[in-house]
Amino acid sequence: MVDDRNRTYNESYVPSVGRVDQEHDFMEETATEVADPIRDYNRREERDDVEGANGRGIGWVALVISILSLFMMPIILGATGIIVGFIARRRGAETLGAWAIGIGIVSIIVKLFILPFYY
Repeated sequence: MVDDRNRTYNESYVPSVGRVDQEHDFMEETATEVADPIRDYNRREERDDVEGANGRGIGWVALVISILSLFMMPIILGATGIIVGFIARRRGAETLGAWAIGIGIVSIIVKLFILPFYY
């Protein structure tokens, strides 16, 4: 074991590099910060509210399209409601998107499998 108390900066041992070069007699620290950046949580909550609002709007549109598909053009509007429902779920409107997807699927199933028996 080497006694480090009597060494100067130029004689100290740096484990990752080896011995410090004698020509560079300056002390410089370079490092990458590991800590998380400072965030303003109030602005983050406002941004989440805006994103949720976008998802809710798209969710309501998807739900209206899916409900309309029960009464007219079930294949086209049902498929559109399903697709827009998936987009709404991606944007944060989980419940509205799920309802739109479910109603769109029911509309297509009714058109393909139940309504042909009544014509």
